[in-house]
Amino acid sequence: MNNWIAISVVIIVTFTTMEFVAWFAHKYIMHGLLWKLHKDHHQPNPETPVEHNDFFFLIFATPAIVLFIVGIKDLSFPFWIAVGITAYGMAYFIIHDLFIHQRIKVLRNADSVYFRAIRKAHKIHHKHLGKEDGECFGMLLVPFKYFKEAKKNVH
Repeated sequence: MNNWIAISVVIIVTFTTMEFVAWFAHKYIMHGLLWKLHKDHHQPNPETPVEHNDFFFLIFATPAIVLFIVGIKDLSFPFWIAVGITAYGMAYFIIHDLFIHQRIKVLRNADSVYFRAIRKAHKIHHKHLGKEDGECFGMLLVPFKYFKEAKKNVH
């Protein structure tokens, strides 16, 4: 039983830590060194369903793949860290690609104060077409002011 508690803690802590890793990578890597890959996400070409930005999943999946390989033999902690990273990647895909950008039209009717706050923060992020002056780089954690705003606009 204690082992499952430890495993659960590792997965939850890893998942939570990934929000901060994603924020850092988005702000300093995607809007920095690798802007050329991320640029078409802010300045999309409507003729093309695939963006250069979509290849970031390979960059973010690589540590999880390595940790799965290292930990698979005995299901050691690297394996469970990889589970946490992968769970965050799935959440990111669902929130960012399905819910916010509607790349596949499955979550268009999802509505709550939390979802409205996430959508507003992301909209604020995308109002900047260049790599400078960006704001709201996180995905699942957004500034409190967007929750207050979303609460005011409850239907």
